[in-house]
Amino acid sequence: MPPCFKTGGGTAVRINTDTEKIDKLSTIEMVTLFNNEDKKVAEAVSECIGTIAAAVDLMTEKLKKGGRVIYLGSGTSGKLAVIDASECPPTFGIDDNVIIGVISGGIEAVAGWKEETEDDEELAVKDLKGRGLSEPDVVVGISASGNTPYVLSGIRYASELGCSTIGISCSEKGKLNGLTDICITADVGPEVIEGSTRLKAGTAQKMILNMLSSCTMIKLGKTYGNLMANLRPISLKLKKRALDIIMYAAGCSEEEALKAFEKAGGNARTAILSLVNDSSKIEGD
Repeated sequence: MPPCFKTGGGTAVRINTDTEKIDKLSTIEMVTLFNNEDKKVAEAVSECIGTIAAAVDLMTEKLKKGGRVIYLGSGTSGKLAVIDASECPPTFGIDDNVIIGVISGGIEAVAGWKEETEDDEELAVKDLKGRGLSEPDVVVGISASGNTPYVLSGIRYASELGCSTIGISCSEKGKLNGLTDICITADVGPEVIEGSTRLKAGTAQKMILNMLSSCTMIKLGKTYGNLMANLRPISLKLKKRALDIIMYAAGCSEEEALKAFEKAGGNARTAILSLVNDSSKIEGD
């Protein structure tokens, strides 16, 4: 039976008819049902590949010209924004202010919850002004419904400044579709638990953010092939990973990798290039 819509209290409620009796199922049946629903997420995201690619190209262009990428969201969407942005510096070796995650309610909303802030339109403008938003930047508004007031207000303000805008939504009926230069809409269908957009919608948003940031960084030369060569070696684990990457890419010993790594100031990609170039010279001789 396909998903259906039911109306109650004057509001359209999107019900997943496949999960209506989930509270009557055994644990294994319940978990299996969740897994089957999650399989639909990748399919929904695959329908957006062209739009995601366009967004990557736009982000790459803006970053090359000195702009920044600013994610904007509330609740789960905002938390995912902060997670993706905060993981880019250690993964790709970029400055902390290149990709920024902004969540309504600030840092307290990341570890806890301040859902009431999603309705604060003035707060979005204040938050963006506080980050010094200007024309070279691109603002990525993230909202499962496409109707979050905080996100819509931020996108409008960004557009007024002449900034490029991108939307990430899971509803074609959302207002975000008509506000942004590019809008990625992954319709994942009704949630397993009605209205709980931290589930399929959240998973889709994370997948999209993964592609946006990672593909942009790849296009900016922040990897060596598919190797995380620009990582920040700020822990023993990451230093070991950097050395492993150098040894693999350059086909050298750990001693040679360490020497090149230190000479390159702790930059694995630079170390790889120096070793590969030296090897090429030797072969050429």
